[in-house]
Amino acid sequence: MRYDHRPYFMKKAYLRFQTFYVRRFIRPQLEHLGDGFTVLQPWNLILFGAPIRIGAFANIITTPEHKVRISIWSGETDIPGIRIGDYCLICPGVRIGAARHIEIKNNCMLAGNVYITDADWHGLYNRIEPGPDAPVILEENVWVGDSAIICKGVTIGRNSVIGAGSVVVSDIPPNTVAAGNPARVVKPLDPDATFVTREHFFSDPASLDRQIDELDRTMLTGNTLRGWMRALLFPKKGD
Repeated sequence: MRYDHRPYFMKKAYLRFQTFYVRRFIRPQLEHLGDGFTVLQPWNLILFGAPIRIGAFANIITTPEHKVRISIWSGETDIPGIRIGDYCLICPGVRIGAARHIEIKNNCMLAGNVYITDADWHGLYNRIEPGPDAPVILEENVWVGDSAIICKGVTIGRNSVIGAGSVVVSDIPPNTVAAGNPARVVKPLDPDATFVTREHFFSDPASLDRQIDELDRTMLTGNTLRGWMRALLFPKKGD
């Protein structure tokens, strides 16, 4: 569809149902989920293991064909687990798999199909043992591009950007752009520049909610239940 044909009240009901679903079915699976969350199609968010913590104003986007999977596979109970900070963005197809410790700090953005793991899951010679693990740390305001892979033992410094399709096997310093397989620094960023982070976007949540609601009202003006059903069942060119 080129346009959203839903009536305003239908979209609002759908958004309320998503929020209910997260509170009823997702939040109980987590050690912590902060306020202000937005999870699109939360039934496509697959969680396994513990502890998993997600901070405030998380924005998780899923689709039926690109589920988001956050999982911990460990025989131990006293582990740091997976910690995702405030204001983070997780796009469709992201997979985060931990044996012990993955930490994603505030304002990080993970593009579609990113994979982060702190373990090899099989030894080079002993293929029935899980192999070694080492913590993965994404410092604040890291941006990981589409389909990048972050391997065990890696720390990515504050504000750095990982190019699409990169494979990161060693530390990336702060304020840099890295790309390739294996990823190497290809460009420095100015550490004295002002970085506008996702936290700025959520600086006034009430005002932001009003702006989004006003936009929905404007975009969906004139839509009717009958017109929406017609577009679903008998779409025409231009719908």
